[in-house]
Amino acid sequence: MAKCLVVFITSLGVLISIIGCLPIEPESTEPSKVEHLKLEPKSEPYQPEYDKIQPIQVEPNEIKPAEAELVKVEPNDLKLESAVSFHGKCADILKNYVDDKGMVDYKTLRRKRLQLKTLLDEFDELDPNVYNCWSKEDKIAFWLNAYNIQMLKIITDNYPIRGSRWLNPFYGPNSIRHIKGIWTKYKFLVMDEEFTLSAIDKRFFRKEFDDPRIFFAISSASLSGPPLRNEPYYGYKLDEQLNDQIKKFLSSLLSFKIDGEEQIVYLSAIFQASQYGKEFTDKYSIDRKFKDHGPTTRAVLNFITNYVSESDVSFLEVGNYSVRYMRYDWTINDGS
Repeated sequence: MAKCLVVFITSLGVLISIIGCLPIEPESTEPSKVEHLKLEPKSEPYQPEYDKIQPIQVEPNEIKPAEAELVKVEPNDLKLESAVSFHGKCADILKNYVDDKGMVDYKTLRRKRLQLKTLLDEFDELDPNVYNCWSKEDKIAFWLNAYNIQMLKIITDNYPIRGSRWLNPFYGPNSIRHIKGIWTKYKFLVMDEEFTLSAIDKRFFRKEFDDPRIFFAISSASLSGPPLRNEPYYGYKLDEQLNDQIKKFLSSLLSFKIDGEEQIVYLSAIFQASQYGKEFTDKYSIDRKFKDHGPTTRAVLNFITNYVSESDVSFLEVGNYSVRYMRYDWTINDGS
C-alpha cells in the first residue's frame, strides 16, 4: 500500500512538471479586427523657418477703400478757393455803389467810409505766404482791387470836391486834380508794407506783371479814364475781364474815334508815350504796318486792332490818316 502511494505521488509530480512547461494561451481576441496606433518618437516643437518665408508686397495704389471713393483735391484748387474768397470781399462795395457804366454813388458811399477802411485793412492783414502761393493772375487781381478800393477811399475822403478858383479854369470845378497828391501822397498798407497808388503802378503794373491790358482796369475816378468795374477782379477769369474792359474803354468817344472825312484817328491821352504808350512796345511793336507813324504809335495801333470792328481795323491798317491824342477829362465819375 505504501509502495503504491509513493508511485502515485511520483507520477503526480511528473505530471505537474509537464503542465508547467506548456505555453499559456492569451485571452480570446481577434487580431485582424484591431487597429494598432503607431506612435512616432517624441520630437522637438515645430519651429517655422522664417528666413524662407517671402513677405507679400502690397503696392500703395492697390489699397482701396471698400465702400467710399476719396475726392482728390489738387493744391491749385485750394489756392484758387483762397484767392477767390479774398477777392470776393470787395464785391459788396463795388456792386452796391458802382453802376454798369463805372459811375460811382460817392454821396452814399461817403457814409460808408468805415466799411472802406475795414476792407483796406484786409489787404494789410493778408499773409504774404498766402499771396505768394497764388497764380500770377490772382496776384494781378489782388493789386487791381487794392488800387481801385484805395482810389474810392481817397475820393470819398475828399468828397465833395471843392476846386480852387485859380485852378478851376484849367481843371474844371469837379476835377479830381484838385485833390493834391492823389497818386503820391495818400499812403496805405498792403501786407504790412507802405504803398501809394503811384508806387503800385510803377512796381507791379508797369514792371512785374508786364501786361498792358492792366491799364484799362485801373480806375482814375474820372470820365476819360477806364470805367470802374462793378465787380472785383478774379484770377480765374482775369483774361475775360481785361478784354471786356478794353472793349468798353475803346467804345467811348472820349477814348477812340475815327473821323473818316478829316482822315484823323483820335486816341485817348493814356496812349501817349508820356503816359502808358511806351508800355505797349514790347508786346505789340510792329514794323510792317502803320509805317506812317512812330514806333510807339505803331504799337498802340497794332494793339487796338485786336478790339475794334473789322471796318475800323481796315481803316487803321491801310488808311491814310494822322493820329491825334484827345484832351483828358478829369471830371469825377460821380453818379450820385
